[in-house]
Amino acid sequence: MERRQDGFVTMAWRGALALLALAVVAWTPAAARSTHITPKLVAESAAPAPGGTTTLALTMVPEKTWHGYWSNGGDAGFGLQVEWNAPEGVTVEPFRYPVPDALILFGMMNHVYEHPYALLADVRIDKSVAPGTDLTLSGVANWLACTDKVCVPEKAVISVALKAGDGKVAASDRERFDAWRALLPQPLDRHGTWEPRGDTVRFAIPLPASTAIDAPHLFVETRNLVDYAATQNFSRNGNHIIVETRTKGDAAGTITALLKLGSGRGLSLQLDPGAVPAAGKAIAGPSSGIDMALFWTALGGAILGGLILNLMPCVFPILSLKALSLARSGGDVRAAKVEALAYTAGAALTALLLGAILLGLRAAGEQVGWAFQLQHPLSVFLLLLLAIAITLNLAGVYELPSFGGGQRLADRGGAAGGFWTGALAAFVATPCSGPLLGAALGATLVLPAWAALPIFGGLGFGIALPFLAIGFVPALRNRLPKPGPWMARFRKWMAVPMALTALALAVLLWRQIDSGWQDRGAQTAASANSFSPAALVKARATGKPVFVYFTADWCLSCKANEAGAINREAVQDVFKDKGVVTLVGDWTNGDPVITRTLAEHGRNSVPLYLWYAPGAAKPEILPQILTPGLLTDKAGG
Repeated sequence: MERRQDGFVTMAWRGALALLALAVVAWTPAAARSTHITPKLVAESAAPAPGGTTTLALTMVPEKTWHGYWSNGGDAGFGLQVEWNAPEGVTVEPFRYPVPDALILFGMMNHVYEHPYALLADVRIDKSVAPGTDLTLSGVANWLACTDKVCVPEKAVISVALKAGDGKVAASDRERFDAWRALLPQPLDRHGTWEPRGDTVRFAIPLPASTAIDAPHLFVETRNLVDYAATQNFSRNGNHIIVETRTKGDAAGTITALLKLGSGRGLSLQLDPGAVPAAGKAIAGPSSGIDMALFWTALGGAILGGLILNLMPCVFPILSLKALSLARSGGDVRAAKVEALAYTAGAALTALLLGAILLGLRAAGEQVGWAFQLQHPLSVFLLLLLAIAITLNLAGVYELPSFGGGQRLADRGGAAGGFWTGALAAFVATPCSGPLLGAALGATLVLPAWAALPIFGGLGFGIALPFLAIGFVPALRNRLPKPGPWMARFRKWMAVPMALTALALAVLLWRQIDSGWQDRGAQTAASANSFSPAALVKARATGKPVFVYFTADWCLSCKANEAGAINREAVQDVFKDKGVVTLVGDWTNGDPVITRTLAEHGRNSVPLYLWYAPGAAKPEILPQILTPGLLTDKAGG
């Protein structure tokens, strides 16, 4: 009872402070006031085309310790409202909010943003508007800004200069708005159900079992239905997420809500009154530990995947030359062990570093996945220079002067040479790691950082495992060929796969910097269209089978599957005959929407192949190695 009284007193004080602040705001000239959340209105295209649309973003930047609110602020707070002054022929749609955070203060639930955020709204231009017409848009925005001690209603005039034109969008603006769109909840294509049961309200959300979910929270937008601060119990019953919490209010009919999946991802929902299945297996919250079976399975898969990567053309030459360097150095057991341990340390630490950067970027709100560094032309260019240098070195053109001294990199060895060679092997293996480690690396999306990092380290350990075994197992080392003139010839032969790697990187770099490539690259299969959530909904509405595949130009397995299966004439003929709709998600340069789609299916890398049968509730995730027969069988050919 005392706690309830304290909460009531606190609420009363916050309400009184808010009313006092509102009075101050009302009597203070706008020019003399500053706000604790800075708004700025920007347009994706400053020249929207008549008959078309463009998107507005209202960026909100809170001061330190301050926060803004979601459309339904919870127990205390409210979202943003704008009174628009729109020119004739201009219609502004309601703002769409990114996924909020849950914040409990003094026993009250707040749905907030404690970091910079952006609200998006579409603007429609009537086709009757003449080109060149000034369409400058302005409005008065009102919102609530709070700390843990005080709340202040704020207002500001917002405006953006627009002129009817050709609708052109600059590449930098497209990238910026795509990043904001990626933080919006994605609409669930089916309705769920909800039902009251005594003092409890229960929700059933249709969500395939393959969808990754971590630390979920249900933000109910419809008012007078739930006790916002009450505990929410989540469980899975087949392909449904069941949520149970305390009811508060008498709302009826279809309701709207947002399901936060974790890591800034969310789904917007509509739920109709109806029966809700029984609760199933509990979904552990963030403080309930980790799924140890998932951890050990992912760690084992990462080690095995790293081991297999040694057969790839970019890694095999490095491993082979390091192994032969042991043969050349003679039978010094201690030196062999030191070099093997240094090689392992280099590979494991590099994989850990890349994993830590990836997790840090995701924690900061960036939508990135494994091999993220290959989505940027500068990184590809530097890696290309390195591959060319190694190729020329292997071919005997010159001695590579980096990584601790030329020939020592592969021949003379030592701890420094072993470490840097292991680091190099792990770094250049990243384009190949997605196809072999999709499930293992996907587990890092749902594990806490301290449990995800060992999986990345396991990848590096797997890469180093053959050389580690050679260094510590005399029987394996004794089987190595004896030194001789043949080693010089072998070294030059190893330049061939490394040269192929350099060629592939050069092609990738050319495609990335070619401004028109991305549009052409999406048409890699006959009659294929670019993937987007809207395109997927439209394709599924046709009632035909839908095949979605996510690829990247730097993904070797992706290209092999496309050449050997997807783009085969026999497959395309069957697809055409059966009316299969194909959508392609090109992740070459990074795409936050695709990154989040991968995450929703438990992956953080490509390839990913999804097959939507007509009327199916969820897609079937196809194997990462495709065959023509597999695809034609799925199509019914």
